[in-house]
Amino acid sequence: MSEPIRLEQLPWPEVERVCKDAGGFLILPIGATEQHGPHLPINCDTVIAESLCHYASAKTGIPVLPALSFTVSSGHTSKWPGTFSLTHETFIHKIEELAAWAVATGWKKLLLVNSHFGNDASLRVAVEKIRLRFFGDLQVGLKNTFHLSDSIWSYFISDADDLHANKAETDLLLHLAPETVRMDLVEDDPDRTEGTVFSYPVAQTSLNGITGAPSEGSSERGRTLFSEMGEALSLAIESAKTETPPLEPSLWSDLQLPPT
Repeated sequence: MSEPIRLEQLPWPEVERVCKDAGGFLILPIGATEQHGPHLPINCDTVIAESLCHYASAKTGIPVLPALSFTVSSGHTSKWPGTFSLTHETFIHKIEELAAWAVATGWKKLLLVNSHFGNDASLRVAVEKIRLRFFGDLQVGLKNTFHLSDSIWSYFISDADDLHANKAETDLLLHLAPETVRMDLVEDDPDRTEGTVFSYPVAQTSLNGITGAPSEGSSERGRTLFSEMGEALSLAIESAKTETPPLEPSLWSDLQLPPT
């Protein structure tokens, strides 16, 4: 497998060349900086997102932007140190501004690759805003790393539906960054949200910032899971290289849209 194309390591003439070679296709990894229980580092989600995007870049030749590590983690509250969050509005605006710069510098396709559950709602709003603001000029999409296939999602929720710092995330970090994992401090905590009607911040559902059974974490399983996730993301990116709007441009190119 080739090396990933990491845009932050390239001077602008090479960025320009890479943009043309990739058909204007760009990947943006999105993680978080937040508490992940007593055993995982606060960059857990960022490590997962960036590592998967680098894997897929090496497989597909599509370049990767530096990962966003400060995102929406407000649901973790201030109960445990280590969480640093943007507001939803700031985060959405941040994604929209990055998309504007992508369009201004020649990019045509932007795939957001997110590994943090708390970002999903804001990112869906950002995608809606971007696809209308840059209608016909930029294709934008969102992939959540934990939902790249049915089997991946099934494994992620195998020890908790409202998971956090659980078995799957521990598996991945034991494979990707084992030196940052403290299995000597690991503590399981059950999912207490089954049957609930309302939505609750983690401070109201977890004793230690965990939801799941990270004590069952395995680096061997992490290696297998990471490979499965990387291949699924690579497959999606390969398909997206040639994807076009379902209807031909003559049916929508002159459409007048309200301001976003």
